Amino acid sequence: MRTPGTPISPIMAARGHVQDPNDRRLRPIYDYLDNGNNKMAIQQADKLLKKHKDLHCAKVLKAIGLQRTGKQDEAFSLAQEVAVLEPTDDNSLQALTILYREMHRPELVTKLYEAAVKKVPSSEEYHSHLFMAYARVGEYKKMQQAGMALYKIVPKNPYYFWSVMSLVMQAISADDEKLSKTMFLPLAERMVEKMVKEEKIEAEAEVQLYFMILERLGKYMEALEVVRGQLGEKLTSELQSRENKCMALYKKLDRWPECNALSRKLLLKNPDDWQFYLSYFDSLFHVIDESWSPPEEGEHSVEGEVEATVAQAIRFVEDRICMEDGKGTRQLRGPYLARLELIQRLRHRSSPEEHQLGDPLELMFQYFVKFGDKPCCISDLKIYLDLLTPDQHVQFINRLMETVPLSTAVEGSVALPADTKALQRHLCVVQLARSLGLHHSMDTPHRLGLIDELKARYRHGLEFGKSCLKTELQYSDMYCLLAAHLYVDLWKETGEEWRLWQCLGLLEEGLTHSPSNAQFKLLLVLIFCGLGAFEPVVDLYSSLDAKHIQHDTIGYLLTRYAGSLGQFAAASQSCNFSLRFFHSNQKDTSEYIIQAYKYGAFEKIPEFIAFRNRLNRSLHFAQVRTERMLLDLFLEANILSSLEENVKSMGLCPEEEDIPWADMRDNRDLTVLTSWDPKDRQLSEEQRRLSLEEEALWLRIRSLTLRLAGSLAGLSHPVTPKNSEKASENGMASKPDTLRSLLKQLETALETGRAFTERKIQYPFLGPPSTRLSPALASGSCQCQASAFHLASDLHDLDTLGLEDTTEVQTRIGNSFKSLLAQLKEIFNKCKGDLLEVKDSRCKAMPALLENLVFFVETVCVVLWVSSYCGSVLRPLKSSIQKKKKKKKDASATTPAVFSGYQEYTAALQTLLSEVLDHVKGLEIALTALKLEGLTLEEHALSEDEQKFTKTVMEKVQSSYLRSLQEVGELLKKRADTMKSLKI
Repeated sequence: MRTPGTPISPIMAARGHVQDPNDRRLRPIYDYLDNGNNKMAIQQADKLLKKHKDLHCAKVLKAIGLQRTGKQDEAFSLAQEVAVLEPTDDNSLQALTILYREMHRPELVTKLYEAAVKKVPSSEEYHSHLFMAYARVGEYKKMQQAGMALYKIVPKNPYYFWSVMSLVMQAISADDEKLSKTMFLPLAERMVEKMVKEEKIEAEAEVQLYFMILERLGKYMEALEVVRGQLGEKLTSELQSRENKCMALYKKLDRWPECNALSRKLLLKNPDDWQFYLSYFDSLFHVIDESWSPPEEGEHSVEGEVEATVAQAIRFVEDRICMEDGKGTRQLRGPYLARLELIQRLRHRSSPEEHQLGDPLELMFQYFVKFGDKPCCISDLKIYLDLLTPDQHVQFINRLMETVPLSTAVEGSVALPADTKALQRHLCVVQLARSLGLHHSMDTPHRLGLIDELKARYRHGLEFGKSCLKTELQYSDMYCLLAAHLYVDLWKETGEEWRLWQCLGLLEEGLTHSPSNAQFKLLLVLIFCGLGAFEPVVDLYSSLDAKHIQHDTIGYLLTRYAGSLGQFAAASQSCNFSLRFFHSNQKDTSEYIIQAYKYGAFEKIPEFIAFRNRLNRSLHFAQVRTERMLLDLFLEANILSSLEENVKSMGLCPEEEDIPWADMRDNRDLTVLTSWDPKDRQLSEEQRRLSLEEEALWLRIRSLTLRLAGSLAGLSHPVTPKNSEKASENGMASKPDTLRSLLKQLETALETGRAFTERKIQYPFLGPPSTRLSPALASGSCQCQASAFHLASDLHDLDTLGLEDTTEVQTRIGNSFKSLLAQLKEIFNKCKGDLLEVKDSRCKAMPALLENLVFFVETVCVVLWVSSYCGSVLRPLKSSIQKKKKKKKDASATTPAVFSGYQEYTAALQTLLSEVLDHVKGLEIALTALKLEGLTLEEHALSEDEQKFTKTVMEKVQSSYLRSLQEVGELLKKRADTMKSLKI
């Protein structure tokens, strides 16, 4: 319950505590808007305006109510009535600002405050609001001017530096780098230098900005002087801020001796800071390669002593280790890992001195003895496993196992740990064994034995986590995940799908004990989608509770399958889920930028803008936007007129390319699924590149299909006869020209796609999923859609040139009718078969049939749009022939074959759709008849609980398939009904 008068929305908050006689009158409207009661807010505003016609704020609040009830046009015209009066009262200005933001028209806010500043030129508040309004729309030049105007009225440092930062932003956003370096940045530098000379620098933010300007100008020496000088003393907000900045500048200036000395100095203070070990080693080898020698007199460098030999580095690292060894308890990991890092670097340089540091196997063994009970031990050692030779792998694992305190195993049972520390040590050994490839080299019986052992250890480990909260992970979760990975290995190598069902059952069991385990959920998402079941995935993904940028980095795991598995409603919802984040990013980033100006976090502003650009150019954003629009068209548009309406409401412009192909950013996190696979089985850089190439190829095909649908909608307008396609209005290509140009591009894209799929590229199972490119081309759906658009082009020629001059075109159209039917039948043939087969207690899924069925539905939608256009072209032509016949009273005159061809084609199409509908109904009946609960799974050596979980996942897949078939059937039925209206 909120206390009366507490502002809970931007509107209430915006008003603050302005003492206005009208405040009491406006309060009820504010309250209604704050509580979401927009209709009452409008009524209250109307009442108030009857008594007080000149109460502008009431008008704007009414407009906000109208905007929120979907009456945008009415709201806008009402707001403009107030805006043209150029109000200066705070209530009206704040309310208009909120309204324009909700309308996504921030540029109108700038006009409001420009007018207010002209009327009240001495108002600090209005000048400040004007600056922020410019910041929202990125008007950097005007921001610079507004900042200086503000500083002249109220000479406060922050306002002056707002202006300086706006110059820096002009430099960053300028297309011409030369202009940035010769005009904007030098001017910004002079402005700051003026303040430095006058000793007016007050805050850390001002020093940070000066540093940023010098760095961007490449004046690293000057920047170094600032950081090391009196101004640098203000850099206190971050730990070791000055040292970090110095280190970065030394690297840029190639001053490796100073870099080395500073790293060494910092490591003496904190021997666990890993970034300084890396700087120390980087600089050491640069110094060695440059044959640096210390000066005869004086200090080695401004930062103190430099170490310029490998021997000195070895001694330095060993000294740090001796200090840790002397501590006995709470030893730091950094020095021990630094020794392994130095060995690795020396080995890369083929340096014999690596042997002075010891045997890597022995050192890693010692590291495990010290830190094996920490969960980080696996990630620490994993990166140094390359130091072991292949014949040392088994020896290493055996030595580690000897140190793990486990109970004595009774025959036929597993030796178990007595506490969580022992469990963590054993778990680390198993993970290391997998990372070394020992699991992959096992034969099937041994693997199955290992899976049983891991499952037993997992269930035993649950005893230690009985007091864990639901949000906490169980200590033994990784055993469960390792066993799941082994099941996947067996499935990949033997093709036995039964292993996948067992894997799913095990992961479901894992989730009952660890409902927050993201790795379980991600692997379940991957496997369910691979089996063609989208229904269970929606809730799984939702429960991951992806935050902010994760919608871009891991969203591909969901949206890749959203449209392809027949669950159109859930697909639509999934796309909206992602798009909401991308659309709010624009607004949110503007707010971050404004807050950065307010609090002087200037160095963050370019980061926020780069972040916004990165998201706007995101591959995933372009994919989801395209798929969402295509999905809408497939679901909503049955004939040409509804296609037109949908294309119009989407604001789709086929002539314009809205995907930034040249600047496309692949923001996917392709390592989100935990993997302990050896390097040769992990995702390589080449596979990453190929995956991006494949994603871009498929996106191009889908984007061109969408734009072709848009240009098809544009063809439906009446054409002016003869040669109209050569005309272009206002320099824009005419509609048929657009269609033909896009068709050519589609043909090229399909050819490139075909060449790509012939390479049969495979990605690791835990890497990126393949796109729909290969199944789409194999089903023939892309080719059939292209044929349909070719038919539309021919129909336009027929419409333009008339029946007399188009004998060849008519023949082509007649052939297209037959060809389209043949192609559709071919796609349908690839949909035949049962989705789920149960034989001898084995269950086999056929997800490819479901994907082909969806391709068939998509293709039928495109074919029907073209058929509808065909009807709209042939109908008037047929009626004019009949009129001529009546006039001439010549019944024997031949009617062109194109009309009878069309009627035969639509009749055959209707028959085909009925066949497909019967097939879908048959699949539903067969699926419903499957009684999975009656399956006997004892022969698979599964316990009662395991059988229960395995049957649960099978039922989830069955239920998902049924829902997919229902949605596909409903959509096909709607399209079959459309056929009745296509007669001519």
